Amino acid sequence: MEKRFIPVSVDVGNSEQTLTLGWADGHQSKFSLFGLRKNCPCVSCRGGHDMMGRFEPQLFLVEPTQTFKIISAESIGNHALKITWDDGHNAGMYRWDLLRHMDESVKKLKQSYE
Repeated sequence: MEKRFIPVSVDVGNSEQTLTLGWADGHQSKFSLFGLRKNCPCVSCRGGHDMMGRFEPQLFLVEPTQTFKIISAESIGNHALKITWDDGHNAGMYRWDLLRHMDESVKKLKQSYE
């Protein structure tokens, strides 16, 4: 597995409304909890199996309309992060490679606005 897809740290910042990931290649990704929750990768949230793996990077850039809290974030094997949210939802497994791609897509989108 590429170093850029290997997490070395996970930091939940509920009061800051962020989740920060450190990667084996030295990169750091910082996600808004709003964007992560709204981009939950489970079948129910995505609207079907054919939509899994797709996400909306613009949701990381909008002003949040609500706050979320992560109750727990646990590694599932070597491939994903399972988040239990304060609204009770915990069906989404955020694959490490998906999280890294989310971060890269959000950065590209930000640059296009600048």
